[in-house]
Amino acid sequence: MKIKVCGMRDANNILELIKLKPDYMGFIFYEKSKRFVTNFPEVKIPSEIKKVGVFVNETIDKVIEIAEKYKLEAIQLHGNESLEYIEELIVLLIRKVEIFKAFSVDDTFDFSKTDAYQKACDFLLFDTKGKDYGGNGVKFNWQILENYKGTTPFLLSGGISKVDASEIKKISHKAFVGIDINSGFEIEPALKNIANIKEFKQNL
Repeated sequence: MKIKVCGMRDANNILELIKLKPDYMGFIFYEKSKRFVTNFPEVKIPSEIKKVGVFVNETIDKVIEIAEKYKLEAIQLHGNESLEYIEELIVLLIRKVEIFKAFSVDDTFDFSKTDAYQKACDFLLFDTKGKDYGGNGVKFNWQILENYKGTTPFLLSGGISKVDASEIKKISHKAFVGIDINSGFEIEPALKNIANIKEFKQNL
């Protein structure tokens, strides 16, 4: 199972997280986020850990600029980005990067909204619908994941904490490939509890 740890910023915290070898490490480039990266940490991140830039309704030019500047291996689009936006972004990117498209999910979410994105995206991400674009610390009803009929693999996000490992292992959806953790493992915004992540990873 893939593990993505999002909302990183502190250099020492990142060095500790590297020891746990997550698959993805997320950096948020959205100014309204409490985890906004003002200065990208000067830490050498091993190539096997992919750096993900998280953007919310950002201009394509700005996404490309940041992706190139920090050599991102993946881009997560967490706003209302259209299929046309993603297709244009893919064409203009200088390097091949993975594309994540996040969707805000509640009990009434219509999973057919993901249909248009199936071919353009490498992964979808299902997060809890809340007042902010992610980092709300709240779960949605995971049973409704069965309503997702697409084939593009997805990661589960939204309020996950170390006590959820056993329930996550019960999810049998064929497209479910990983989890995205953030606020449920924080000491404060952008500072993760490494011991809790280690325990959670071992239990998974």
